[in-house]
Formats: sequence, C-alpha cells, structure tokens
Amino acid sequence: MGLILDSSVLIAAERKGRNARQALAEIALRAAGEDVALSVVTVLELAHGAARANTPERKATRQQFIRELMAAIPVHPVSASVALRAGQIDGESMARGVTLPLSDLLIAVTALDLGYRVATGNVRHFQAVPGVSVVPF
Repeated sequence: MGLILDSSVLIAAERKGRNARQALAEIALRAAGEDVALSVVTVLELAHGAARANTPERKATRQQFIRELMAAIPVHPVSASVALRAGQIDGESMARGVTLPLSDLLIAVTALDLGYRVATGNVRHFQAVPGVSVVPF
C-alpha cells in the first residue's frame, strides 16, 4: 500500500518552515514504510500557490520545495482510466446532489487507481469520494 499526498499536507509543512526533504522525512515516519507519491494535480496546486506568493523570496522558496519533491518521489499523471473513473464518480455524485471539488476527486481517484490511500488535512472532501481511504495528516 502507499500514500498519495494532498497539497494540504505539504502546505502545512512548508508553512512550518520545512523544506521538502524535512517534510518527506516527517511523512515517512507517519507512513510506516508505505510508498509515498504525488498526483500531478497536487503539483498543479503547489505551483498555483508558488505563483501567488507575496514576495519573490517566498516564491523562490516554494518553487524550490516543488522541485525537491518532484525529484524525491514519483508523480503520477491523470491517465485515461483515472479520468474515466473520476467522470463516473463525479456524475453519480452530482446525480445524488453531491458536488466534489475536481482537484480532490482527481487526487482521490489517482490513489484508488494505484491502490493507495490519500494523506490529507482536508478529510471531509476526500471522504466524500466512494472507496477512497483517507489518512488524516
């Protein structure tokens, strides 16, 4: 089994002043030997945050954090099978009146596709995705 990291976990680490190596070391302790990876959607969310940084220094720090993460752990794409499954889950959820944030849905379905769980600080969004196992971080 493994963990797909939601951006909330990484943003929390970055806000505590951790670099990517330190953040991943802390996550590895809690992951107890599980594989740790990213969805490409998490990378997108982190890049968005870097672009919105309020100082050039903070932007550079965030961009370095992203580069270090991507060098250290696998980044999984949104494949055709992930897109089809996410579309099905999204359609079925909307038919029941439940709206799921697309980015969280894609991260969750990437985890499902790999047989992984999602590590997140945003448990509520991910628990709404049928079948996904959530690890609060």
